[in-house]
Amino acid sequence: MKNRRKHELVEQIEIIDAGAEGVSVAKPDNKVVFIPYGAPGDVVDIVYYKKKKNYFEGKIQLFHKKSDKRTTPVCSHFGLCGGCKWQHLDYEWQLHYKQKQVKDSLERIAKVPFPELRTILRSDETFYYRNKLEYTFSNRKWLTDGAPAGTKNEDDLKGLGFHLSGMFDRILDLEHCYLQPDPSNAIRLFVRELGIKHQLSFYDVRQHQGVMRNLIIRTTTKGDVMVVLVVGEEDERIEQIILPEIAGHFPEITSLMYVVNPKKNDTINDLPVKLFSGLPYISEQMKSPLSGQPDVVFRIGPVSFYQTNPVQAEKLYQTAFAFADFKGDELVYDLYTGTGTIANYIAKSVKKVIGIEYVEEAVADARLNAELNGIENTMFYAGDMAKLLDDAFVLNNGKPDVVITDPPRAGMHEKVIDQLLSIEAPKIVYVSCNPATQARDIAMLSKKYTIEAVQPVDMFPQTHHVENVVLLQLKPVE
Repeated sequence: MKNRRKHELVEQIEIIDAGAEGVSVAKPDNKVVFIPYGAPGDVVDIVYYKKKKNYFEGKIQLFHKKSDKRTTPVCSHFGLCGGCKWQHLDYEWQLHYKQKQVKDSLERIAKVPFPELRTILRSDETFYYRNKLEYTFSNRKWLTDGAPAGTKNEDDLKGLGFHLSGMFDRILDLEHCYLQPDPSNAIRLFVRELGIKHQLSFYDVRQHQGVMRNLIIRTTTKGDVMVVLVVGEEDERIEQIILPEIAGHFPEITSLMYVVNPKKNDTINDLPVKLFSGLPYISEQMKSPLSGQPDVVFRIGPVSFYQTNPVQAEKLYQTAFAFADFKGDELVYDLYTGTGTIANYIAKSVKKVIGIEYVEEAVADARLNAELNGIENTMFYAGDMAKLLDDAFVLNNGKPDVVITDPPRAGMHEKVIDQLLSIEAPKIVYVSCNPATQARDIAMLSKKYTIEAVQPVDMFPQTHHVENVVLLQLKPVE
């Protein structure tokens, strides 16, 4: 048997910082301890429950003093769900620590000079701001009433909600979620009860069986609503009973679909999506960066990527647009273009935009969105960025005047960075959802680029996540 380290109680510890992964930080006896749900200024007793090479992980056992940076969480699921780990922090302090996270990453990882950060762009809404949520059905929901699972009947154990933090097989059954506006909560609760009423099996993730598997709800600021029901196996009751009842109860649903997913993972990008009623897409719009121009319209399909906070997304793109400072005759490369949101947003302000994206379905959406907006000066390529963006690609498409890059959380591949250093575009506008990997990439780009401006943007209130936009300028030839 493995030796188990006895849990160690440490008393009267002051929490001094908020960490990048949503945890708080204490340093008793110069030991770095990460503590969930703490706030800087708390004085607490903690128990170490995990020891790593360079740090400990601990849990709060007792409060001696609560921080004045705290506020009362509004969600009854706070502390279990794990989706809004900073809901106990006052919003002004959330913004403070997000801005600090960006600054710390540039100082500790990039280690290059940078100007004073611009004040983080706050979110207009701190709740009900998301346009997409994906819920999971479970035949053994997490019990919060203290009763053992064996005392419950089958229906009492059925749940629909989010995974508990760090647990792939534990679902917290949600009564109310503060992330997505109406009718999201009503739809989720109705579908859950519908599945129970008609005795449909809820998914068992360990046995990989069950009918009701996932529920995806997407909304737009225009009022469109898309519902995608994902089932684990074919069942005639889905089309004959479940979907008709959903459509009848919620006439505001503009797109109702379902997917049969018998795989052992939850991804549906590679599966056929069946339209039951309404349109096969919803539509979002964004104000054009050029005065007098019509709004830019985007069609969003069931697997399309679109920024999950649409109001803040507009601020994010406005920032990238301002940093690029287009004159009208630029050739722009838009790396990791996704469904072409940035490319189509800036297209009428430049000579030409070349978008590159790994997912072929996303590129198809990008081309469609260009057509919808009457945009004729964009070209989109699908392929592995590290392989596609080579010397031949630049020779065929031209050397860019501006590069806009918006990679996933892992940042850019080293080969992509090498190619950017070879291309030597006068400006790079780097949009990132992970300041740490952004800072790592900037350290490599600093061979030829300097940081000219930094603008954090809060896309996800109540969480530790922060977007950041950096303007990089090519150094003059010495």
